[in-house]
Amino acid sequence: MIAFWIILTGALVAITCGLLGCFLILRKMSMVGDAISHAVLPGIVIAFLLSGSRETLPMLLGAGATGMLATFLIEYFHRRANLQTDAAIGVTFTFLFAVGIILISVFAGKVDLDQDCVLYGEIAYVPIDLWVMDGGIILGPRPVYILSAMLLVVILFIKVGYKELKLTSFDPAFASALGISTALWHYLLMAAVSLTTVSSFESVGAILVIAFLIGPPATAYLLTHDLKHMLAITAVLGIFIAFAGYWMAYWLNASIAGCMAVVTGICFASVFVAQRIAKRKSSPAMPGEAIG
Repeated sequence: MIAFWIILTGALVAITCGLLGCFLILRKMSMVGDAISHAVLPGIVIAFLLSGSRETLPMLLGAGATGMLATFLIEYFHRRANLQTDAAIGVTFTFLFAVGIILISVFAGKVDLDQDCVLYGEIAYVPIDLWVMDGGIILGPRPVYILSAMLLVVILFIKVGYKELKLTSFDPAFASALGISTALWHYLLMAAVSLTTVSSFESVGAILVIAFLIGPPATAYLLTHDLKHMLAITAVLGIFIAFAGYWMAYWLNASIAGCMAVVTGICFASVFVAQRIAKRKSSPAMPGEAIG
């Protein structure tokens, strides 16, 4: 049963992050997920200091606010300071993440958080983080309910805004001509990424969140040019990665989150190599060209 809860948690995180990651990949903004996953740290700390608890709602509000601030700063520096997007991302997330580290250091006696917890998480603890009702009724691991709710929100968001997200990802100019606000949907997407990131922190940590935001969508991107197929392949890959990553960790007696991230890389590398081999075999050799 322990394995079931861990694999389910990993799959929920992988699917939720992967679905949003598809649109980040298409917008050439995949590293924004990395920026937001680090930039939300000061928001989490401030929310804890103000509320005095690690309840989900204050954490989501604090992280969401800081994530939106990071998004705004990245866009501002990109448009007003004429910085390349990657430079704007680097400046923003390192600054905000450093602010979060300083806050943790200064308020070490008041903040029940640490850098290692935020960076790495520990999915192995999910089965013992139980949701207990009044009367002692145990409903199961609390993170599973939080992540399930977040997945439903993300699916609803994509379903309702599929047309707008697709058009603003593939052709922002055409979307603007149709009267679709590219800025609005950009910030809505970034808000969804922020909320998904912080809801996954406690279970898997930032490193695995980044891996799931980029790895499965990038792999799916190699396999199809249809957005709906890309979303479906990403979801299936997420489930496979959670399952294979857990059993790799069990076999190696290693970090579960680390093994899931490694499986993500293996999946991408396998598809990439297979495509290169298939392309090489399908390309006829030119006269005088050696076939190796």
